[in-house]
Amino acid sequence: MVSTILPSKSDPVIQAYKKHVDRTLLRENLRLTVQQRFENLMQLQRFARELQNAGQSMKRPR
Repeated sequence: MVSTILPSKSDPVIQAYKKHVDRTLLRENLRLTVQQRFENLMQLQRFARELQNAGQSMKRPR
């Protein structure tokens, strides 16, 4: 049997990190289905590719 030690809720390190995390976005994402999460990820990847292509075209001499 594997025993897991969970950090205390008053752990100062965890509390320090939690201040900088928008948990509303995490909760919103967890409400989505796995399929919806993959679709969002694919949309983000398409957008990143578009930005990358735009940056490359700006570097090319005219």
